Amino acid sequence: MIRTYCFKLYNSKRNKHLHRLINLSAQIYNHCIALHKRYYRLYKQHLSKAKLQAHITKLKKLEKYEHWNSLNSQAIQEITDRIDNAYTLFFRNLKRKIRCSPPSFKKRVRYKSFTLKQTGYKLLDDNCVVIGKRRYKFFKSRDIDGKIKTVTIKRDTLGDIYIYFVCELGTAGQIRTRTGKSVGFDFGLKMYLKASDKNDIESPLFFGDGQNIIKRLSRELSRKQKGSNNRRKAKRALTKQHIKIANQRKDFQFNLANQLCQKYDLICLEDLNIKAMQRLWGRKISDLSHSSFVNLLKQQAEKYGVFVVEIPRFYPSSKTCSVCGAVAGELPLKVRSWTCAACNAEHDRDFNAAVNILRVGTSTLGGDTVNPAFVG
Repeated sequence: MIRTYCFKLYNSKRNKHLHRLINLSAQIYNHCIALHKRYYRLYKQHLSKAKLQAHITKLKKLEKYEHWNSLNSQAIQEITDRIDNAYTLFFRNLKRKIRCSPPSFKKRVRYKSFTLKQTGYKLLDDNCVVIGKRRYKFFKSRDIDGKIKTVTIKRDTLGDIYIYFVCELGTAGQIRTRTGKSVGFDFGLKMYLKASDKNDIESPLFFGDGQNIIKRLSRELSRKQKGSNNRRKAKRALTKQHIKIANQRKDFQFNLANQLCQKYDLICLEDLNIKAMQRLWGRKISDLSHSSFVNLLKQQAEKYGVFVVEIPRFYPSSKTCSVCGAVAGELPLKVRSWTCAACNAEHDRDFNAAVNILRVGTSTLGGDTVNPAFVG
């Protein structure tokens, strides 16, 4: 079992050395991207990771690139691993005829992190960590359990530095009392989660609630002269507000995922086409952030030993009658309730979908074949 711990470093003048290392990582990253592009232009082939790492090792011996040695060698290897994985995915998508773009250059200010593996750091007994030859203090909110596998140094848009410890805890999940309860959830816009047991979760629109503040801060930023200190202050205030909204959303999703995993043994969801939903409803879908919640729920479910099942996105959960299994014809999104023509049962669209999602998810977990026309 893998667990990640995140801590914020104390603001200190010595943090400038970490910023330099992150900027150096961006320089090496862009240099590797340029090598990939040139190699492909000359030979029409993918530059392997081994050749790239061997080339960088030779470059570090030259006087021009001698400053690259200030960054840990394993951090440089992680950069080449990241690029190699991105190009592997790019060429795989090309073979599948999926529209995609190859990895491209990144601005220094937009490059966020570097990762250390076995060397380059040392965790001390108190809330201190040694990175390179310098000692840094961080806000230790809880103890770190397990064996540390990687340490990532990351900065946010405000320039604050965070440290991430990825630890291996073993395979056993958290022991808890089984509840024997299962539930199906249908995602919605007005209702965040429509539950098959009617314990619904309302949609928290954090960006919508803070939209007036965002507009005001954006207007103040646009009025400031470019390059001035006042503009930098206004930009920082706007960034703080965006980070606050993101933290509110993350806190809500984390607490909700914990509550659901403690309450249920089986959680059934529907696989959603988020990109298509964003084209229809735009900013509201991004504010709800369904995909990030599903990822967080799966992580917490692994921790608690809870099963999370996603049914296929093309299953007609809303149009299928949860009483008799008949599938209705056209059912526009504006129709929130409908009556089954076969058995005259009246259905709330979202609740009916949640019941069907639970039935399909339960039968899928049991290994049975699911008939999309009838689940019984």
